[in-house]
Amino acid sequence: MRMLEARALTKNYSGIPAVKDVSFTVQPGQVLGYLGPNGSGKSTTVKMLTGLVEPTRGEILYRGESIRNCLVEYKRAVGYIPEEANLYSHLTGWEYLELVGLLRDMEPGMLKRRVERFLTLFSLFQHRQTVVSSYSKGMRQRLLLSAALLHDPQILIFDEPEAGLDVTTALVLRNLISSLASEGKVVLYCSHVLEVVEKVCTHVLLLHKGNVVAYESIQAVRNLASVPSLEHVFSELTDRTDTEEVAGGLVEAMRLQ
Repeated sequence: MRMLEARALTKNYSGIPAVKDVSFTVQPGQVLGYLGPNGSGKSTTVKMLTGLVEPTRGEILYRGESIRNCLVEYKRAVGYIPEEANLYSHLTGWEYLELVGLLRDMEPGMLKRRVERFLTLFSLFQHRQTVVSSYSKGMRQRLLLSAALLHDPQILIFDEPEAGLDVTTALVLRNLISSLASEGKVVLYCSHVLEVVEKVCTHVLLLHKGNVVAYESIQAVRNLASVPSLEHVFSELTDRTDTEEVAGGLVEAMRLQ
């Protein structure tokens, strides 16, 4: 059975489409890289997939059933890392994860053990009694990762999860995604870091101005454009800008008198 499926998702804002007829399927064990330039509709899609925004048309199915009919069950199955780390900054790191676990009806003893383990693995345990407002961006991102994984979800939706992470934690994240896939989880990975997508994703969807311009396995998308890397595909399908020319122009602009 298909785990997560989007059918002709469309979202209009004031009559203007942000996303148009987007369809895809993610099976257990697959990692879908969801790519597109700024303004392409990635964030709007994520908001629909997490149940935060209703689509204008189309539907999202979880295990073959519209999430409208099982929204509570669906949300329990989702772990979500938003692009912006909007946390309760007056809480400590421990208190924040404890709150997340309690809201998800986790058994207190199990919750305590998991919170301690996640904080330790993400090098946050020594800061567990420190309020989140004093955390660095990388620390906040690690806290968000912990919160998303805490309840062992079946579906992981990552929206630019590497933002602010140090090199070591970024490498941990890449290995984590592979491990989650091997456990049969469904992973949607939104990112502009093409090198990472190419390494961790099994499939890729390229979005441009709200439209799907490519949706295939990583290798198939490369073959489609007959170019060696995902970065070249992205450039070919979504952006005709001569990046070298623009970079050269920026250097020249720095020297203007």
